[in-house]
Amino acid sequence: MADTHYTYALGRRKSSTARVRVTNGKGIITINNKLASDYFSNSAKLLNELETPFRVIGDKKYDVSVVVSGGGHSSQVDAIKLGISKALTEKNESLKGTLKKADLLGRDPRERERKKFGLKGARKQRQFTKR
Repeated sequence: MADTHYTYALGRRKSSTARVRVTNGKGIITINNKLASDYFSNSAKLLNELETPFRVIGDKKYDVSVVVSGGGHSSQVDAIKLGISKALTEKNESLKGTLKKADLLGRDPRERERKKFGLKGARKQRQFTKR
């Protein structure tokens, strides 16, 4: 039977939340029970960005299983990257400095601003008329 020991981490970005499990394996990334190439089939850039933590540490011998929800594809990728980086540091503490220098362990705190009453959006107002 396969090695069932995994490391869990949570990654967030905007309104996306990624629950990430990292196990020793062959480098297969599964997102919501689909292969990453199927989940992000229309964007090679996002697929390339997903593998950034593995490129930084120079090792692709980990299988990743992700459950992600909320937000768009771009913020989901950022949430997954943060989750993978956190899980890798949990698994191997010596990788922390390398991932931190590559700026992969910090959460981007920017959130969507809520729409205000009487306005068209968060800040957009109606056009001013002098007469």
